[in-house]
Amino acid sequence: MKRLNIKNLCILSICLISFSSLSYAQEGTISINQDEAIPTLLELKKEINKNDDRYKIQVFSGSRSNAEEMKADFKSAYSEWESKMVYETPNYKIWVGSFRTRLEADRALIKVKKKFPTAFIFEPKKEK
Repeated sequence: MKRLNIKNLCILSICLISFSSLSYAQEGTISINQDEAIPTLLELKKEINKNDDRYKIQVFSGSRSNAEEMKADFKSAYSEWESKMVYETPNYKIWVGSFRTRLEADRALIKVKKKFPTAFIFEPKKEK
């Protein structure tokens, strides 16, 4: 076996460097053909998901002063869910959260019932 000396090694390195600079990466173009209805469907899905009030939890129903007190109690006990006071004749109601699935609402209800035992899950009426 012959050993490569430094001179041959340098020549070999120079040759490899010069050939590597001449090689180019492959280039190409990609074209995507999609149905014209896809953007319309995406917009419809965004509109549907915008109104995600599928499930809520009602914590209280009664007079305004009691409702304000319950809302403050809820906010101090459970800050992870948004609460709002809604007036439906003749009572003020405290509604909590906006859950996409019944399972999410059930899990939250288990936690909420520890402090508010009369709480329950419902689906708000859709406004037309």
